[in-house]
Amino acid sequence: MSNGSQLGMQGRLEQLAEDLIHRFSEMGCSVEQSSNEVTLIVPCEHLTTVATTLRDEASFSFEELIDVCGVDYADYGRSEWQTDRAPNEGFGRGVERIGQREALEENRFAAVYHLLSISHNTRLRLRVFVDTAQPIVTSLVPVWDSANWFEREAFDLFGILFDGHPDLRRILTDYGFIGHPFRKDFPLIGHVEMRYDPQLGRVVYEPVSIDPRTLVPRVVRDDNRYLDENNATQDVGDA
Repeated sequence: MSNGSQLGMQGRLEQLAEDLIHRFSEMGCSVEQSSNEVTLIVPCEHLTTVATTLRDEASFSFEELIDVCGVDYADYGRSEWQTDRAPNEGFGRGVERIGQREALEENRFAAVYHLLSISHNTRLRLRVFVDTAQPIVTSLVPVWDSANWFEREAFDLFGILFDGHPDLRRILTDYGFIGHPFRKDFPLIGHVEMRYDPQLGRVVYEPVSIDPRTLVPRVVRDDNRYLDENNATQDVGDA
């Protein structure tokens, strides 16, 4: 009976976290555990070595790479709304730690890899922060073939370059597209729009005609968690 079948899910994740710390801490890697998930944060220069070890060593056996995505942490946790009745921390409400903002300004972009071990029935997330000015990381196509199109997508949408990729070119946007649409500084309405011109018999590009607008929903809650001091005092007095 395998070790994975003897332990419950929580036990397997705790054991995985301990094994990761023991194996990779000397390389400057760190481990995070949250919501029954384990994340290994890897320095960019050690990514290939760590990935190969995770694939080949029997204690890990992450045979499959199931996804690669980019992340842009610019303005992470900030809100477009100014309000006195709801927390003004956007989608990052309640999760921002002391000193996190400064770290995110330095580590704006990250490549994130999701791994699956069929042998141990465990999943692992790798996070690699890349240089903000020149976001470059080594391609993992030589380690997992499935990284090929995933890395192309991260390059297309976030502008992260994967050194050593066999065919790094856009995969979702149009030919000649300028910019990377999932970056936070790329306008939501885009720069151009396209339509078919029946007289020219082809697709033409024109300046975008959509007016910019705020799309982040404003959520105002009125339950006990958000009572102001006067109402809270009144409730205590009534009780």
